[in-house]
Amino acid sequence: MTSIDARMLARELKKGSAELIILSIVETRPRHGYEIGKLIAERSQGEVTFHVASLYPLLYRLEERGWLQGTWVERAGERRRRFYGLTAEGRRVLSQQRETWKSFVEAMALITGVDHA
Repeated sequence: MTSIDARMLARELKKGSAELIILSIVETRPRHGYEIGKLIAERSQGEVTFHVASLYPLLYRLEERGWLQGTWVERAGERRRRFYGLTAEGRRVLSQQRETWKSFVEAMALITGVDHA
């Protein structure tokens, strides 16, 4: 596989799992966009990153669907930030997406012979 093919595959895998990634990151508590992007990069050890140009439109879409609830927060000495937290519907969707992802990974392991950690 050429490096262009590998980059294209990685981009498509990220697009296909972006909702699951975002919902998982905000599961424990509301977070602002910059923090979400930073945590994705940290938890994936730099393998998955989101640029601002793609992250914020995704957050807005998830909020429009009712999966996230955004709240503006102002703190003394800091600029205003929008924090995103899971809604009840978002928790339901996250649970479904995790099950779908788990089934997919198991099927891929059967097909490819690659075990996952």
